[in-house]
Amino acid sequence: MKLYYRAVTQDGEAIRGIIEAKDVKEAGYFLHKHQLLPIVISEGKNYSLRRLLPFLNRTSRNDLIFFTRQLSSMLTSGLTLMQALNIMKKQIINPTLSDILQGIIVNIEEGSSFSIALGKYPHLFSPIYISLIKAAESSGLLDKVLLRLSENLEKQMKLESTVKGALTYPVIVIVMMVGVVIIMMVFAIPQLNNFYETMGVTLPLSTSIIIGSSNIFAKFWWMIISVFFLMFYIFRKWYGKESGRRVIDRIVLKIPFVGKLISKSLMVEFARTLGLLVGSGSLVVESLLRSADVVDNYVYKTEVVMLAKRVEKGISVGDALEAGSIFPPILIQMVKIGEQTGKLDESLTRVAEYFEREVEETVKALTAAMEPAIMVVLGLGVGFLIFAIITPIYKVISSIQ
Repeated sequence: MKLYYRAVTQDGEAIRGIIEAKDVKEAGYFLHKHQLLPIVISEGKNYSLRRLLPFLNRTSRNDLIFFTRQLSSMLTSGLTLMQALNIMKKQIINPTLSDILQGIIVNIEEGSSFSIALGKYPHLFSPIYISLIKAAESSGLLDKVLLRLSENLEKQMKLESTVKGALTYPVIVIVMMVGVVIIMMVFAIPQLNNFYETMGVTLPLSTSIIIGSSNIFAKFWWMIISVFFLMFYIFRKWYGKESGRRVIDRIVLKIPFVGKLISKSLMVEFARTLGLLVGSGSLVVESLLRSADVVDNYVYKTEVVMLAKRVEKGISVGDALEAGSIFPPILIQMVKIGEQTGKLDESLTRVAEYFEREVEETVKALTAAMEPAIMVVLGLGVGFLIFAIITPIYKVISSIQ
């Protein structure tokens, strides 16, 4: 049972957190055992602002990076894990992360390992994160692994922001275009239609198309919106199945520019994660299967799983990559060099950095190509709209003259 508590230490410091116990009595006994005076112990009845507004309970990637880097620095300076966690709990501003830290501390005090304690918070700590911590505990290199983890998380966030930044501009333009068209269809076109009917003007085909579309939207807008949301719901359900993901992910990879950008981004995540896992001492097959979890594309995920199966049969990683159909030659060559020199993790890190630079170049090229394309589409759309509206007005003016 998860219980919320507020207590006071022997120094008079007020603390709060979450504790796992059978009942309130057992929780109180546990707090007393740890020299804490309980003030309030409640079973999920913390009606604070954070409980009323669930979005305030979220932890961000920045919180995780801060936690990882700070913990690494403290362990490097000679502090024990428990000392570092207790100091960090007082430093952290995010109350949700503070509660999570308190839960981790309690679990470790009860005899759990650090990795097991982290595993109770899967929404914050990914399976790969926990696997790395588990490997670091057995090797005694927890501070070094945490440092590499924090650097990896920072690079992941930078890569995601780069890709999202490239796609934000066209999305905003498309949304604004749709908004303008809807406003025109609902408010402007019906008024013009009344004017044309009053003047008895013969409408050209382009104007008839726009007015007909406006009338359909005005009468059946509720049906159009309902169909749109229904199709979106059906698409999400289908995409959630393996058959849907297989089809859509293959199509996405074939989109000009976008497909290359996604492929290179996936190679960055795969190479960096695999290098991190191998460097921490994890087995190669296990590292490959873990790396498949971060590859968010069905085609690549399937290939990585097949790669792990080939390696499990005794084939080297480089030869197993070469037997695949989607891995770029530079990745294959760097992995082979890494295996020959015994520095596979370093080779994977270097190839991840290479693909990062490729992603940045692709983003620049994609942005440069999209801007004129969007301007052309906007120009054609606005030109057609103006032509359809102005032509009947021009006829009216000509007939009056």
